Amino acid sequence: MSENTLLSIQNIHTHYGRIPMLIGVSLEVRKGNVCCVLGANGAGKSTLVKAMLGMVNCDSGSIRLEDEDITNAPTHKRIANGIQVVSAATGTFPKMTVQTNLRLGAYNIKDVKLLNERLEEIYESFPVLKDRLQQKAGTLSGGERTMIAIARAVINKPRLLIMDEPSLGLAPIMVEEVFKVVKRLNQKENMTIMLVEQNAIKALSVSHFGYVIQKGQIIFEGDHDALMRSEFMENPIM
Repeated sequence: MSENTLLSIQNIHTHYGRIPMLIGVSLEVRKGNVCCVLGANGAGKSTLVKAMLGMVNCDSGSIRLEDEDITNAPTHKRIANGIQVVSAATGTFPKMTVQTNLRLGAYNIKDVKLLNERLEEIYESFPVLKDRLQQKAGTLSGGERTMIAIARAVINKPRLLIMDEPSLGLAPIMVEEVFKVVKRLNQKENMTIMLVEQNAIKALSVSHFGYVIQKGQIIFEGDHDALMRSEFMENPIM
């Protein structure tokens, strides 16, 4: 494994009941990069995310976070080690204000000064939230709630941010905003991001490297240019 590799997945297999779900999946995410995993519904993307979180057991293979083998580590330990996930399932606390939602994301920051500094950074990166701090999260649009979920994850400055279908169900204007945030987090914060998406055009617009998954197997991998030239871009919404 290269010293620039943050996450390394090697030849993992998983199953649900008797049905194989991931078949010999291998990939790596380099530090400071945006890496995308592209695939249609049912391709195995969500299973891959769950395997990285320890929510699905691997029958074989390994998952390493830098020099630590986390293949059998419990989910809470992986999160404590700096893996954060944003997905539709992440959601918000709709009856709580935006500010309370953000503070709940920073539950492990005990230093008040540090917390306030992190909150100010969030307000700068997510100005749409700063204007709605006292508004209940449930009254916001779907895109704005997605912004809360992303902000709540990045307030802890994760080593690896996994974004699972961040564009799903959003209006086109909010899809644009979400990918602007991804690009800004990577370029300004040097945040390492794994982007799991169906929208290949948008995902590749911010990614350095990517993989295509189909029926639980990686069928293509390459840098931005290689993927843009590939046959998979003939149908960019997979």
